[in-house]
Amino acid sequence: MKLVKILAASTLLLSIGTTSLVADVVKGQKAFIKFLKEPCGMDGAKFALKHTQEEWKKIKADGKAEEEIMKICPNVKAGDVKENLLEHIMDFSIEFASDSGNVPSC
Repeated sequence: MKLVKILAASTLLLSIGTTSLVADVVKGQKAFIKFLKEPCGMDGAKFALKHTQEEWKKIKADGKAEEEIMKICPNVKAGDVKENLLEHIMDFSIEFASDSGNVPSC
């Protein structure tokens, strides 16, 4: 009986963790569409394909998200995307990177 409770609790925690991860990716996709699709002149799929997952993770970890976005999209200027949305856009980029095998719907 105790084992069943532990398994149920573990399943619940995993489902909550997965939901929050997906929420960040979805939020990043929406932010890309709203703030970057037009100035970048490309959809989110083409944008995310610019790097591998590891490259996007390093860009995010180094705090260079805005700098990299401006490199890829010369029409984007510093401050065009709110700081709190950059993390979500990076999560989206990692999820749909060139080596991920995933394709976004934007």
